[in-house]
Amino acid sequence: MLYPLKTFLMTELVQGLRLTLKNLFVRKVTIKYPEEKTPKSPRFRGLHALRRYPNGQERCIACKLCEAVCPALAITIESDVGPDGTRRTSRYDIDLFKCIYCGFCEEACPVDAIVETDIHEFHMETRGENIMSKDKLLAVGDKYEKTIAAEKAADAAYR
Repeated sequence: MLYPLKTFLMTELVQGLRLTLKNLFVRKVTIKYPEEKTPKSPRFRGLHALRRYPNGQERCIACKLCEAVCPALAITIESDVGPDGTRRTSRYDIDLFKCIYCGFCEEACPVDAIVETDIHEFHMETRGENIMSKDKLLAVGDKYEKTIAAEKAADAAYR
């Protein structure tokens, strides 16, 4: 009995129009992106980086836990024995097109070798740039080591 009355009076339509009119004259907030930045979460996950120890030796011990835990199968690791008898990576590739930026690789790493930085402004112009090789990952890690270490220290209480 109530349904035909609601249909005849079009109450849903009136409610929708009332909501539209209420928000029609509200001041809009627009961010002019390149000049203005929106705040990011301290746990934002962006571009990957491989870190080094303070003595310059790379942290990755080729345990392949990050490769095993990656749900998108975006990480490829090949290991080799170094001159000092330790196991090191000879190949460490991350396909950024496959990666879903879940952070599992960072969580699985026992030595904090692979991290996801807060860099979100990156792009690829030519074919093959989406593959982050070991050299590229180490270069990103070397360039942003101070900010990575500061973010790790700030997040240490939650881990």
